[in-house]
Amino acid sequence: MLQGRFFPAVASGAAGYGAGEAPVSGGWCRRCRTVHSLPLEPAGKACASLMALLRAQQRIDGHLPPVMADPRCSTAPLFDPAGGKMFGVLCCRDSEGNQVTLRAFSGQFNGLWQVDGWVAPLVDVDALAALTREPERAIKNLGAAMAQFPRESDAYRQLGRQRKMLSQHLMRSIHALYRLRNFRGETLPLTQAFLGSGAPPAGTGDCCAPKLLHHAAAAGLHPESLAEFYWGAGNASGARTHGRLYPACVAKCGQILGFQLCGAT
Repeated sequence: MLQGRFFPAVASGAAGYGAGEAPVSGGWCRRCRTVHSLPLEPAGKACASLMALLRAQQRIDGHLPPVMADPRCSTAPLFDPAGGKMFGVLCCRDSEGNQVTLRAFSGQFNGLWQVDGWVAPLVDVDALAALTREPERAIKNLGAAMAQFPRESDAYRQLGRQRKMLSQHLMRSIHALYRLRNFRGETLPLTQAFLGSGAPPAGTGDCCAPKLLHHAAAAGLHPESLAEFYWGAGNASGARTHGRLYPACVAKCGQILGFQLCGAT
């Protein structure tokens, strides 16, 4: 857990929101029938300070001496083509009113799910690895087998159906590992908290905002503001630009943040 003083104060945010983006992150709450959201500040300024640290240290384990740095924590790969990543900051108060600042990165960082000083993922990574190992090998083997046949052949289509069924079953199994906690003390499986139609998209729950809010709720912290920014080379669609702040994505986080923020706003 990182105290607010970890981030030096700055006069103003160094990055703006993307064009047309609202400076809040939140979502619709089924229970309250309203939108729960958090304001940008002071998390926006904390993001500016975090960007300055990333720029200066060029790694995310900057609390360690350089000789102890993990090469996988280098930010250099983020500047490979379409290699950028979202980072986020949640400003909270503990039960005694002290400021607590949490930070997270989306998904994995160069293959690492967990890095000291950053909020952990929602899922038990060992359980996830055990669950996915064999199905992913089978899916890969089916893909290799499909490559041996013409796309219009019956064999190709049959193998494709098998691969699709395995992939869908694996995704359902992965989603079953994710459980979200809100500020009322309630916990729901990801599939029940998700408001969108159909199954949650791959990666739902791995973004910064869900990680940060889940951690804060579990730790008994009260959230006050949330901000996220993109760091590195722009993504393939051009929707993300280095150093800019963005609200949580609508298709994934936007469908679960209302539940997660319930009881906090």
